[in-house]
Parts: sequence; C-alpha cells; structure tokens
Amino acid sequence: MQRDGITAVVKEKLQTKIVTQVQPNARQNEVLGFKDGVLHVRIAAPPVGGKANQELLKFLSAILGVSKTSLTIEKGVTSRRKSIGIIGLTLDQILERIQRK
Repeated sequence: MQRDGITAVVKEKLQTKIVTQVQPNARQNEVLGFKDGVLHVRIAAPPVGGKANQELLKFLSAILGVSKTSLTIEKGVTSRRKSIGIIGLTLDQILERIQRK
C-alpha cells in the first residue's frame, strides 16, 4: 500500500479457527480431547455473566502459550458449542500443544 510517498506493508495475521464444546461448572478446567473434529473442554466457572467464556479463553491461552488477546470467540458466545479464533498459530501447532497437556 502506498500513500503520500510512504510505502507500508500490511501483513494479515494468521488466524486458525477451532470448534469447542464447553462443559461449564466442572470440578476443574481440563481438555478432554477432540471427538469428530470438536475440542471438548471442561471449565470450572459457571455460565453466568460471561464467566465461563472468560475462563475458557484464559485456560486455552495457557495451554496454547498465546496471550488472551490472541483468542476470540467468533461464534457461540451464549452456546456450549463455540468457534474460537486463534491468531498466530497453525492448526498443526494447536494440535501439538493441546496433545502435550
């Protein structure tokens, strides 16, 4: 892109989406694994006032080694099935990091 003689290179950030099935009110946060292409996760927080969503993003950011701002809930904010956007990781990197935990 060029404007007023200044050239700027804009690189779109890599974003990978995964589908999760969330079980709130669990004893502890844990990843159960993938089943039929959906990542099943238990979250200890209750599904009230967005607490479970916040805890899900915090938990996934710790597992994946990315900041919470690199994760977004693309679809399913009020549903147990959510589409999560992850910036900066490929699907292979995501799968590897989830399997390590």
